[in-house]
Amino acid sequence: MLSGTKLDGVALVVGAGAGIGRESAFSLAEAGARVVVFADMNEETAKSSSIESKQFATNTEYQTATFTMNVKDAKGVQDMVDFVVREFGRLDYCVNAAGVDNGVHRPLSETDIDSFDNIMYTNARGMLLCTRAQVAAMQKQDPRSFTSRSGTRDIGRGAIVNVCSANSFAGLPGKGSYTISKHACMAVTKMAGIDHTAEGIRCNAVCPAWVRTPLLDVELERNPEIRAMISAVSPLKRAAEGEEVADTIAYLLSPSATYISGSSVMIDAAITTTLRLF
Repeated sequence: MLSGTKLDGVALVVGAGAGIGRESAFSLAEAGARVVVFADMNEETAKSSSIESKQFATNTEYQTATFTMNVKDAKGVQDMVDFVVREFGRLDYCVNAAGVDNGVHRPLSETDIDSFDNIMYTNARGMLLCTRAQVAAMQKQDPRSFTSRSGTRDIGRGAIVNVCSANSFAGLPGKGSYTISKHACMAVTKMAGIDHTAEGIRCNAVCPAWVRTPLLDVELERNPEIRAMISAVSPLKRAAEGEEVADTIAYLLSPSATYISGSSVMIDAAITTTLRLF
């Protein structure tokens, strides 16, 4: 392992009960985080994920905690960040992975406004609330340093990765509400980078296309057309594994990525680079 990809601080993962959030927490534990706080609106899955993470932890001082919250609740988001700082002294790494999908696919002219409002409120506003509170906490803490083969350098006060989507850059027929929300999530990431990198706080995004989760596996079994579509569109003929996304997140939080901020990593096997006809 490159020394710069090791982690050793306090991590907060929002949406850690399942999916990319859960896999991210496991990757942070494996990369050496001393603490991982599992935040989720589902207390039961957050607790089970926190217990499971201990088998992957490499830091001998590894600890976990859980926090039940909903990203739509501004007070709950602030209470979550306050809890981490109060209990563990600082906040070094954040992953914002909570979100909801489009549900029923509709052309833009048939957009259900109530559904749109819920998606925007959860994905875009929720990510803004989380990023805002996390940045504010990091502004109050001392920067850290890292010593590599090139010498010792300042690596800042903290790092954030927002889980966006390939739909942050490209549309998908009938998925307008989700696509609009994910474009907004990318804007939150860019603005955090613009406004706070000089303060030693980095914010980046990962933008995966299809990612294997239990929900996707169920959907693939129920609807073979989706499997055929992924195979036709993806050069690798498959969805990404959650671990492939999670390990990229761990890298972006690490000292190896300290010159990357306000940016995004597309995790889509080149799906969005061009139109594939076969």
